[in-house]
Amino acid sequence: MKVINLTDYQRFSSEKMKKNNIFQTARFFCDVYCFEPGQEQKGHIHGGQDKVYLVLEGKGTFQVGNEKQVLGPGDGTMAPAGEEHSVLNHTNDQLKVLVFVAPNP
Repeated sequence: MKVINLTDYQRFSSEKMKKNNIFQTARFFCDVYCFEPGQEQKGHIHGGQDKVYLVLEGKGTFQVGNEKQVLGPGDGTMAPAGEEHSVLNHTNDQLKVLVFVAPNP
């Protein structure tokens, strides 16, 4: 059994948003995305995968389809397969997001 501590997967990069992989199988993956102020995950679409975002720390602007909302700690949203989605850290603080995607690309 693999047991993890989330604090071990919260590394940042000054160059771009950092994806820290926690779990991965042929059907699923789970990452912690770490955003410095101003960093973003640009709008994109997964044709065959659903993605769930859960904010661990900080605030960010999340876009799914045509909707945008600011989410903070404890908030989450889902981008169903085929929906454009993005994340922007519009604040002066770091943003940490737990991300689940299934099936694995």
